[in-house]
Amino acid sequence: MRDDKWLEDKLVVIWKLFFTEIEEKNKVKIRFKGKWKNKFGHIGRKKEESEICVNGLFRHLEVPEWVIELTIAHELVHYMHGFHSDHVKMFRYPHQGGVVRKELIKRGFSIGKEKKWYKEEWLGMYERLKEK
Repeated sequence: MRDDKWLEDKLVVIWKLFFTEIEEKNKVKIRFKGKWKNKFGHIGRKKEESEICVNGLFRHLEVPEWVIELTIAHELVHYMHGFHSDHVKMFRYPHQGGVVRKELIKRGFSIGKEKKWYKEEWLGMYERLKEK
């Protein structure tokens, strides 16, 4: 089972490898939370900190690591675009014009296979894991 420390370490690595030029203008915390069927993660704001929450069911080793990495990167794009962070808000809406997808591709992430994984793997996996 993965824990929040593992997740914190993963955030540090992804930030250093793919988001080096993005300043941490306010503290960013990350943790596992919830047992969501239709959501991989989200970013929010608690006082002076940004908080990235990753689906708590992703603690299980059955969930591929690349899904968690893509989720973290997705939320970091929101952070850099000024959603729930001290960065200047760059867009009115967080997914406006496919900006997150475009940014992830620009940074070298493979996009698209998460939709196939969701349909073919996640829905069945969710039913098994939600009871654990």
